[in-house]
Amino acid sequence: MSPLTWSVLLSLVSAVAYAGGAIVQERVAVRRNGSLPLGDLVWWAAVALNGLGAGLHVAALALGPLSVVQPMGALTIVFALPMAALFVGRAAGDRTAWRGAFLATAGLAGLLALVSGSGTRTPTGGERIALMAITAAVLAVLMAVAKGAGTHPAVRAAALATGSGVAFGLGSVFTKAVAADQSDGLVLSGLPSVAAVVALSAAGLLLSQSAYHAGGLHAPLATLTVVNPVAATVVGLVLFGESFRMGALGAVLATGCGVVAAAGLVLLSVGRAHAEVPAQASAERDGNPGPGDRAHGPGRVQMATPPARR
Repeated sequence: MSPLTWSVLLSLVSAVAYAGGAIVQERVAVRRNGSLPLGDLVWWAAVALNGLGAGLHVAALALGPLSVVQPMGALTIVFALPMAALFVGRAAGDRTAWRGAFLATAGLAGLLALVSGSGTRTPTGGERIALMAITAAVLAVLMAVAKGAGTHPAVRAAALATGSGVAFGLGSVFTKAVAADQSDGLVLSGLPSVAAVVALSAAGLLLSQSAYHAGGLHAPLATLTVVNPVAATVVGLVLFGESFRMGALGAVLATGCGVVAAAGLVLLSVGRAHAEVPAQASAERDGNPGPGDRAHGPGRVQMATPPARR
């Protein structure tokens, strides 16, 4: 098989691993009421699944262009819907949720497919330092927004999930840079980028864990699934010399695809919320704590988040 075919296959398996990790993370967040789960073996299983997904993603990036590998990650949310229903007995969502999942994935894939996969350059050391500083500032702002959300868990979850998507997306950018360094024989000069990959991966994991606690599985996963490749693609356009196919027409089509992806995210959120509310009401009638009660403690019911990804 060609390197591009291997890249696509590795990306598919990576999306499955990421979806499994997200499902386990969300279950741990509910069970532990948001406390740090470092002593929880189940949480470490989620870390292992995310690590597997990351390893496969790195291999895919080494074999294929960023503009091909990143859209494949959007399949995480599509895989997560049936996997959650199959393994944890959770409703997969109504038809609106499924339409939203496929619209978000199709719009995102179309958007990124319009980006040329042939980069003409590799970011310099100074550009990488500036990029890391900007990323740290963006993450700090999003964390401040999440902290100030107070009694608005949907806002908190959205801010944390956005931060997670940014961290994972920029982690992919630095991974691509490391792969370019290796191909050029610049092993030692690529070590700071390796450190950036590790730091961003850890930040993305912890931020996603907090987002799942605040907003359940599907809304945060949808958010970070969309933000992740968009952030990576923006940087690819600026620092890797990638461009839109078909010039100005490609830019217009890319904007349209972005609108489709956003509409899909809204539909997914609404459909997922409709599927979760009856289940929670049934649990409360039976005298059992609903998902919101377990996540936020006695006397508090989690807001039905517009229920995505990853």
